Amino acid sequence: MKMQRIERRVVITGIGLVTPLGIGTGPSWQACIAGKSGVGPITKFDAKDLPCRIAGEVRGFDASLYMDRKEARRNDLFIQYGLAAAFLALQDAALPTDQPLGDRVGVVVGSGMGGLSTLEDTHLTAVNRGHRKVNPFFIPAIIVNLAGGQISIKHGAGGVNFAPVSACATGNHAIGESMRHIAHGDVDVMIAGGTEATISLLGIAGFTAARALSERNDEPEKASRPFDRDRDGFVAGEGAGILILEELEHARKRGARIYCELTGYSATADAFHITAPSGIGAERAMKLCLEDANLKPEEVQYLNAHGTSTPVGDIAETKAIKSVFGHWARNGLMVSSTKSMTGHMLGAAGGVEAAFTALALYHGIVPPTINLDNPDPECDLDYVPNKAREVRFKAALSNSFGFGGTNAVLALQKFEE
Repeated sequence: MKMQRIERRVVITGIGLVTPLGIGTGPSWQACIAGKSGVGPITKFDAKDLPCRIAGEVRGFDASLYMDRKEARRNDLFIQYGLAAAFLALQDAALPTDQPLGDRVGVVVGSGMGGLSTLEDTHLTAVNRGHRKVNPFFIPAIIVNLAGGQISIKHGAGGVNFAPVSACATGNHAIGESMRHIAHGDVDVMIAGGTEATISLLGIAGFTAARALSERNDEPEKASRPFDRDRDGFVAGEGAGILILEELEHARKRGARIYCELTGYSATADAFHITAPSGIGAERAMKLCLEDANLKPEEVQYLNAHGTSTPVGDIAETKAIKSVFGHWARNGLMVSSTKSMTGHMLGAAGGVEAAFTALALYHGIVPPTINLDNPDPECDLDYVPNKAREVRFKAALSNSFGFGGTNAVLALQKFEE
């Protein structure tokens, strides 16, 4: 007879961020609540012939601060970002970064597209110089699970290790599944989140061909404008968001600082269309997450929206929120999209946005939705326009929805004994 598992409480004790707003949790958070944009002209490649020439790039990243030169050369940028964010998260949680973490620590870190720029470069090498010039580290540099794999190797984390790949919902799936592994007793600590580095010719050209990107090239800082009637598509972003999740008693015993408690997670599918959101799957995901967290809709004061700044997506999410929260959607719920500042970080988005939600709970400051100057009539909620709001609250949701109709929602609550 299989032994019944005991559900255990899960808290967030560390945050590591590498974003277009800054490198490190402090710089990223301060820029976020100040309403600064991390979007600017593309510098990573020559984009002059593309309709979209703007992105949320990570600036000033120095891989040598987090790994030796050999590691950096062998790993695509998405792995480098993941390694850096994981190091910063462990450091923030006051967990060791210079000795093995052991078998009770796991890693679930995903990515939407993996090593796209390395794939581009290696293809050109193979075509122009022949297959013998292909780097033997090409495959480990591009496959998605090597972000978490390299984190596990570097820090001696011998627990569960895998990588969800669910487009823009990846980060939330990674965090939610990690929460369950702790709750079920498989591990005591999880390094969880997402990482992405797809600002390359193929990445931008591909999303441009899909007519998904903003072309507001003359005002890049104003291009990501969720819920605004003048929005014309999302802005690509890059970076990593990694959280340290920890079983409550484990955190207490070592005197860890606790940002908040992670109390709910749900995952659904629209089963409808690759890119056009039905809203039904998102609605079910929010309802199931509330049930998992044992929360009533009116107990949630803040929702970090998926809010991509696409004409169809923002309306579909708004309708789903109103369906789930009823009268509370207009009479008590604050909603904001931090993508208005970071751009859409794809597989890293969920990790970064869960981090911002945790920080909002911890500090009592709700991030704004910037560039919301002319609200879309069909987007009629309190989106905390343009200026952060100081308000103490106890419960929040963080939404992530991805291509293919995949949805993942997290519930976070202020930690109470």
